[in-house]
Amino acid sequence: DSRDEATGERLDDLEDPFRLYRCITIMNCAQTCPKGLNPARAIAEIKKMMVERQV
Repeated sequence: DSRDEATGERLDDLEDPFRLYRCITIMNCAQTCPKGLNPARAIAEIKKMMVERQV
């Protein structure tokens, strides 16, 4: 969301390897999500943001 001004703070909270990187992308979450969302894709995008921010 372009109006979001706290993205950096939220990404800081995800620096712990036991948070974001526990997702191993086997897609079980997307298959079982009752709302038809794809959490694995969202997590992959966040991982990408984390890498880009460190470069």
